[in-house]
Amino acid sequence: MPLYECVFIARQDIPSTQVEALAETFANVLAEGGGKVTKTEYWGLKSLAYRIKKNRKGHYVLMNVDAPYPAVAEMERQMGLNEDILRNMTIRVEALEEGPSAMMQSRGRDGDRRGDRGDRGDRGAHRADRETRQTKGDEE
Repeated sequence: MPLYECVFIARQDIPSTQVEALAETFANVLAEGGGKVTKTEYWGLKSLAYRIKKNRKGHYVLMNVDAPYPAVAEMERQMGLNEDILRNMTIRVEALEEGPSAMMQSRGRDGDRRGDRGDRGDRGAHRADRETRQTKGDEE
């Protein structure tokens, strides 16, 4: 069966227990269509980039789905009809991600970015130019 990742955003004013109940409801829709949800992650209440239907925040949920397309289409249709769902996106993937998703992986306080510039080099990129200017100044 095809594999999908589905993320939906629920309204900010409903409790997280109701959001988890919504995920269960959509999992049941998939089960009726012959599919299954292999993993569900509740990412929490996060700020939105812009207002959606007068909401500034939303509950984010990720579901990894192994189901035929008609079951996924029915789940998306019911998400569109539900007033508590602000947005949803389902994409087909080659393989489902094992373990926690990128959103659930823990980072340190400053993240993993601190001190790791990758292949971009350090911030003193023009050190040779500064040294050249200093030696020219000494010669004069």
